[in-house]
Amino acid sequence: MTVYNTPSDAANTAVRSFLTSVGQHYLGKAFNTGTGSGKATWAQICDDFGGMCAYCGTLAPMQIEHLVMFNRTEYGLHHPGNVVPVCKPCNKRAKDANNQFVSWEAHLAHVCGGSDSGEYMSRYARILGHIAKYNYPALTDHERHAIRVIAEALYENIKTESEKALSMYRKLDAAFVQPPKTLEEAKS
Repeated sequence: MTVYNTPSDAANTAVRSFLTSVGQHYLGKAFNTGTGSGKATWAQICDDFGGMCAYCGTLAPMQIEHLVMFNRTEYGLHHPGNVVPVCKPCNKRAKDANNQFVSWEAHLAHVCGGSDSGEYMSRYARILGHIAKYNYPALTDHERHAIRVIAEALYENIKTESEKALSMYRKLDAAFVQPPKTLEEAKS
């Protein structure tokens, strides 16, 4: 639950909505994990992983993890081939030395204690099989670039519109809501 909303929050939501729509474009149908066939697909994905976390193998309540992150940095699509079940601790992606989120592969290596472990190799192969089973689109550089350009423009436009709305509110508040404080203010 968000306790403080900013124009960036609204802009990020708009980007995720766009990435959901692009995912649906490639899937050819809606993928709403809360109802209908999308919910059934999500249940099947959880079953595919034996009800366990795709990263650590823990049997716990599962959350949706977008392998290619569902944000304006990685532009991962909301698509069955891009989501896996993970436990709450594993759903907090590790960061690199530059404080940037790492790829799912690097996060898996972090969780498994290294990419040379048998645990990593087994889980990595299972996730790759999942991506293939659900046909996550292998986007071309041009497609990724187009998604990035649109998502960045959408983000900036929503942020700007929110800031313009606040400015408009301040002007209306000053003109119609707040009484003038001095005689000079009343004359202007």
